Amino acid sequence: MDKYIRIKVIPGAPKTEIKSTMADGTIKIAVAAAPEKGKANLALIKFLAEEFNVSKNNIKIISGVSDRIKLVKIQQMKN
Repeated sequence: MDKYIRIKVIPGAPKTEIKSTMADGTIKIAVAAAPEKGKANLALIKFLAEEFNVSKNNIKIISGVSDRIKLVKIQQMKN
């Protein structure tokens, strides 16, 4: 079953980590990469792949590629 999560990215942080969950359910994640040339998006995808134990190929940014607020689809591995 696929999961869709709304994420607010805070680029340029000292380390990549989940900071908090906002009132509307959006997950705030600090990313230790600059918001240039897609580096922050790649760092976010890598972090989420590790957190959800899936391949980076199973994570897609559906909307907000160039925004701080993103909608991310996580495709779960089939058993």
